[in-house]
Amino acid sequence: MKSFRFIAGLVAGLALTVPAYGQTTTDWITGLPREAIHVTSWPQGKKVAVCFVFYVEVWGRDHGPNFRPDMNGRTPDVVDEAFREYAINWGVPRVGRLFKEMGVPLSLALNAQFPEQRPGTWTELRALQPSAPIVAHGLNNSTDLLPLDKGLDAQRAYIRLTLDMIAKSTGVRSLGWSSPSVYPNAETFAATAAEGIRYSLDGMDSDTLSRLGTQPRPLLLVPYPPTVVDMGQNLARFKEAADLERLWLDYIGELAREAASDPKRQATVVAIGIHPFVMGSPAGAAAMRRVLESLGKMDLVWVTDVEAVLKAAGEKL
Repeated sequence: MKSFRFIAGLVAGLALTVPAYGQTTTDWITGLPREAIHVTSWPQGKKVAVCFVFYVEVWGRDHGPNFRPDMNGRTPDVVDEAFREYAINWGVPRVGRLFKEMGVPLSLALNAQFPEQRPGTWTELRALQPSAPIVAHGLNNSTDLLPLDKGLDAQRAYIRLTLDMIAKSTGVRSLGWSSPSVYPNAETFAATAAEGIRYSLDGMDSDTLSRLGTQPRPLLLVPYPPTVVDMGQNLARFKEAADLERLWLDYIGELAREAASDPKRQATVVAIGIHPFVMGSPAGAAAMRRVLESLGKMDLVWVTDVEAVLKAAGEKL
């Protein structure tokens, strides 16, 4: 143990990982073995890793989130279509600019059909965020979801098509997955791993990284708690951007306080989903700016991207 501490002390600025012996459980969704990934600290002694994942999505006319559900059935539904169009045309670039101006890493969860349907917006976003990891997010978010009722092979084919389309339009073969419309099933985890995905945001039940026993290699699960996703809070619970600002700072701040009170506590990570419908509005961007400014003042918090977290934990992607 002394020799381990000596070696660890020499690895300044790197995450310290220890084997998770005795920490293997059975995953409640898939029934597969699930192993905790123990991380003592993140780079520079940070204890809480925060990843903002920006969802870049297409829905199609007459599909998508409704700002005014009472207007469902109108033809045309000008209000809700405008809500969605504004998010794509103005919200997507605004969020990209904000994170660039703040010098804060961002991760992109991308519908495969977005670059071909919205080439100008995609080009602008990618120019603003050229190194952001691209997490595959299915074909679109409404009419082309995972074929959950058609078996493992059909899901594999869907995932393969998603990855091929993203690679063709962006030049990036995605290593991460987030199921469209947050709708996977137990087979999705096996299907993504079988198609070469290395990590998933579909694991939503933890504060720490874990490793799912899929084949041909384990699937890394990055915590993506549903309670902090802006869309659900905004549309279903009627929370404004300023409410989300308080929620996120309380959530992350409490993780930091827990770490400060117990230095031996394992380092934690939270991936927070943000959308142009919410954070892409001027009011949303203002709240997002205040959040990033506040997080920059928290000594134990590391704001980064999803792949940097996994690499800091010693995982090879």
